[in-house]
Amino acid sequence: MKKLFIFAMCAMAMASCNEAARKAENQARAERDSLNQVIAQKDDEINDMMTTLIDIEEGFREITEAQNRVTLAKTGEGTNTKERIAENFQFIQSMMQQNKDLINKLKQQARESSIKGDKLKKVIASLQEQMEKKDQQIVEMQEQLELKNIHIGELKYELNSMKEDARALQSENDAQAKKLKDQEKQLNTAWFVYGTKDELKKQQIITKDGLFSKNKILQGDFNRDYFTKIDIRVDKEIKLYSKDAKILTAHPANSYKLQPDANKQLILRITDPQAFWSTSKYLVVQVK
Repeated sequence: MKKLFIFAMCAMAMASCNEAARKAENQARAERDSLNQVIAQKDDEINDMMTTLIDIEEGFREITEAQNRVTLAKTGEGTNTKERIAENFQFIQSMMQQNKDLINKLKQQARESSIKGDKLKKVIASLQEQMEKKDQQIVEMQEQLELKNIHIGELKYELNSMKEDARALQSENDAQAKKLKDQEKQLNTAWFVYGTKDELKKQQIITKDGLFSKNKILQGDFNRDYFTKIDIRVDKEIKLYSKDAKILTAHPANSYKLQPDANKQLILRITDPQAFWSTSKYLVVQVK
């Protein structure tokens, strides 16, 4: 009995130890997960701020390059020089505004970040100081240009006017090109139809006595939807699906051939498209 009691007490003690161990393990896991989450959050914050910082540095580099281009352009003369100066000034002002926005973004990221430190504040302060120096450089550059009677405001107006003229000219060129393309397409468009004598009569394509006239086809009340439109530069063969065919419209005899296929059905092969369609843009073929 005494041994049994001792055994029970030992079992209870072991169970208590195991429970305590499980609790300790769970607590350690929770603390580890929390720590990993904090580390991941800090990594994300650092990456975001580094990306913004890289964009700012790239902006400063591009601004400096544009300043150098303006400095080189100042020694030139003529409309192209003024245009280059105006374009670079517009680019500089755009990049300056972009960098100011990025620095404000970096400040906001720093305020909301869990990372606090004097080094980050010093970096932001240095960027702000660099921005102010750039502002002063741009003002001085503008003053130097105005001493040479090169006024940025006038340059911008001239540049915008030139761009408007260029856009208007491009629009006019596009419209002219489209017009020429449509005219070319129209010049190279023809229509053909083939059918039995009765079918062509029914569509009022030929007259009652079986004769066909170009003037009548252009002026008569025939069914234009019965014709097939083609591009004479591309479509040079027309299958007639008949062993007997007669061309009713006037086309030079040496500009085409009527040849049978493997099934002895005729194919109209246009050997000289320009000559063939020179007399009429309408082709009517009577088949049996």
